[in-house]
Amino acid sequence: MSPTFRDSLSRDVPMLTLRSLLFTTYLFLFAFVGGAVELLIFWAPHRWQWAVASAWAHGNLWAGRFFCGLDVVTEGAENLPDRASVAMIKHTTAMETYWQIAALPAQTWVLKKELLMIPLFGWGVGLVMKPIAIDRKAGASAVKQVIEQGRNRIERGLWLTIFPEGTRVPPGQTQRYGISGAAVAVETGCPVVPVAHNAGDFWPKRGLRKYPGRIRFCIGPPIDPAGRTPKEINALAQEWIENKMREISALYKEQK
Repeated sequence: MSPTFRDSLSRDVPMLTLRSLLFTTYLFLFAFVGGAVELLIFWAPHRWQWAVASAWAHGNLWAGRFFCGLDVVTEGAENLPDRASVAMIKHTTAMETYWQIAALPAQTWVLKKELLMIPLFGWGVGLVMKPIAIDRKAGASAVKQVIEQGRNRIERGLWLTIFPEGTRVPPGQTQRYGISGAAVAVETGCPVVPVAHNAGDFWPKRGLRKYPGRIRFCIGPPIDPAGRTPKEINALAQEWIENKMREISALYKEQK
């Protein structure tokens, strides 16, 4: 997709809105289709179920590129450890939820328990992802749940992916990082992998429109939990993520 096409698409507001609407429709439709397929193969080995989820995630990345010119690249894949780890991912858009399936090894999610009640999609997530479904109002008991179940998932060879701020945060802003992911790393001795990206620069939290451009998902060097407290791990992860977010967002603004 040429820069000329992207520029013309950005200026053509009606076409931009239409393409964004088509993409959003695709996401909703295939979320339910993917969930339905997963339920139909409930009897299959997990690797088969994961293959379906991966195909769904890659399909969403293709649709974003086709409809809206969202060119996604993943940088730093060489930083991924060869063992199950905790991935801390900045959360600004819905894109991270499917990018992580496409780019990271088989994983489990920490998510709001309400998401599992969504017909077909939520049921499929519950079947394939083996998620840690928490009540965000539960406080310390939710952290304890993530630590206990996270240890179990890591021991089974699944990665644990978590949005440490617990909710979507607009670019340029940050919130307190929750302690549970770092605590799982300390309990299991597994690395923490920080992930930053600039998806929020093209996919605003409010509004329908998605703007064309190159979205960079940057996987940082793993953080060794040995000799560190969860608080220290969180500080290192947050420093790397937020600094990288500022760096890639600044480059995007220079190119506008």
